[in-house]
Amino acid sequence: MATGRASTQRLAQVIRWLWRFGWTQVQCCAFAAAIFVGLAATVLIWRVVEVPVARYDVLLAYVLVVQVVFVATRLETGRELLVICCFHLLGLALEMWKTHVGSWSYPDPGLFTVMGVPLFSGFMYAAVGSYICQAFRRFDLRIDGFRWLPQVLLAAGVYLNFFTNAFALDLRVFLAIGIVVASGGTWVRFRVGERGSSMPLAVAFVLIGGFLWVAENLATLFGAWQYPYQAGAWTMVHVNKFGSWALLVTLSFVLVAAVKAREGVIVAAGRRLVHEVEAVAPPQSAELARSRST
Repeated sequence: MATGRASTQRLAQVIRWLWRFGWTQVQCCAFAAAIFVGLAATVLIWRVVEVPVARYDVLLAYVLVVQVVFVATRLETGRELLVICCFHLLGLALEMWKTHVGSWSYPDPGLFTVMGVPLFSGFMYAAVGSYICQAFRRFDLRIDGFRWLPQVLLAAGVYLNFFTNAFALDLRVFLAIGIVVASGGTWVRFRVGERGSSMPLAVAFVLIGGFLWVAENLATLFGAWQYPYQAGAWTMVHVNKFGSWALLVTLSFVLVAAVKAREGVIVAAGRRLVHEVEAVAPPQSAELARSRST
């Protein structure tokens, strides 16, 4: 009886932990969820009502309002907004190139477009940055053993490869191997309630990439953009995009990590940054920590 009761209690604890983990993930996805609400609503409205304004232009106004609300309600800080805007611009540049070479297209018209790319599309990349920022805060993330130089170089290589693979050798496999090697020994430590957990950084990239692949399927279903093989009728996005998203996450992560390092949540080369010690220690202890670090 005691054994059965203990097993039941453990199962209940696991269920509660999974529930809290899932609900926290939903909160982290608030910006992305808002975008999907906008996509779904405009699809329904534009199908049944003759609207004099282009759908993509309305979506741009909508996501701008969402972004303002996030900053006004302190769901995002000024620093986080800056890095999210950087990812927005990087994503927009990538969209312009990919539509230019025919990788995908935007089927609807719009006034606020650049090279056939509606400006709202950059916010879909910004949603990835927003998710990572929210995850750092809501899960109390700490990154142990982060290797700045190889991670930054690999993230830059991933981004450049998305441009060059249209006319040169596609290096995604080699970049993925490099990221796995560079991430060896790097752990993401997070907290759900009072319970702490951890996972390898490379695993986190894969999990987020899988989530983004599912999100991409929904976005194309709602007509955000379309691949050539979806022109006649919607079909699932090729599974190889799973890997592409997992790689692109590394760029967003490096950008957010640059902000979070100043908040003391990154442990580089096995040594926690001194300013984190200063944030929790009295002045005398902080001075001692600084002298020891040098």
